[in-house]
Amino acid sequence: MTRHPEFAAALLAWHAERGRHDLPWQLDKTPYRVWVSEIMLQQTQVSTVIPYYQRFMARFPTVSALADAPIDDVLHLWTGLGYYARARNLHRAAAMIRDEFAGEFPKTFDEVASLPGIGRSTAGAILALSRGERFPILDGNVKRVLARYFGVEGSTAEKPIVDRLWQLSDACTPEKGVEIYTQAIMDMGATVCTRHKPLCSYCPLSESCVAKATGRQSELPTPRSAKGKARRSREVFMLVAMREDGSVLLERRPESGIWGGLWCLPEFDTVSAASVWCGQTLEAAENQPRPLSIVEHAFTHFDLVITPLLTSCAGHAGVMDTPPTLWYDARDPARIGLPAPIKSLLETLSSPTMFDSRK
Repeated sequence: MTRHPEFAAALLAWHAERGRHDLPWQLDKTPYRVWVSEIMLQQTQVSTVIPYYQRFMARFPTVSALADAPIDDVLHLWTGLGYYARARNLHRAAAMIRDEFAGEFPKTFDEVASLPGIGRSTAGAILALSRGERFPILDGNVKRVLARYFGVEGSTAEKPIVDRLWQLSDACTPEKGVEIYTQAIMDMGATVCTRHKPLCSYCPLSESCVAKATGRQSELPTPRSAKGKARRSREVFMLVAMREDGSVLLERRPESGIWGGLWCLPEFDTVSAASVWCGQTLEAAENQPRPLSIVEHAFTHFDLVITPLLTSCAGHAGVMDTPPTLWYDARDPARIGLPAPIKSLLETLSSPTMFDSRK
């Protein structure tokens, strides 16, 4: 395998002068702290992650603290960060570390990669950044940098292309200074070699970059085909069953599917289904729930259009085969995980103006 020491040397020099050095997870770089940051940073920008990370670490300063916490506490601090399976996997992995590794973060690559939610690239990043161990990484930013620099054509979703990029990542990873190099190549992809309008004039790799030399920055990595299904839109109705004290009935969603494990308003496909459920489940509920303003939320592959249906009730009677439920008061909120649009809706419903209008 041909090594590329000039690649790492250029990135190390660039990072010393222009890289990011004061991110919260770069201070006191333990494997646990780096692990949490790497999971949060998956598909999420640094600026968004920082406040979530700080609150999360304040509440869960150790693996044991995370493992021992109720899942609702974890999801509560994740609310708004999205991709909630990441939080559930963090919690599961922390429990594994507590129970199978005596509370100590695993030391070998295979052990780290065996934890829920941790793949090859994330395991390598954790060990490289926290312990300086030499492991290549290949997240989305690194794929883009390597594909452009070496002129690798083809979709990064295809196995032969991914295998080629892994080879290049390994060939470029230095023997020394791995922790700095790993941060540098991630920073390069995030701040300079960006998906759109890369800042080639600021790039230390531009003189030898195939994409720059051939004017193909927008073509590499090869974009996914525009052909395929049109973006879907899904419409649902969610029941806002509100008691006189302003509390609203929530139920926990199944672990699988969107917003898995979070607390949410009861969801229905039709208004009539919501009305029937009201009659069978709620005490003194209005027969015709009143529709509120539509709430729209964009997921990666589809748009969710929610029509909230407001009904007043005295309480609720338990019925068979229903998910766990609770009465939630946004003015004195319980520490539970809520989807961001549902949290915003509940806060709006708890406003004095809204509360007075129901009287």
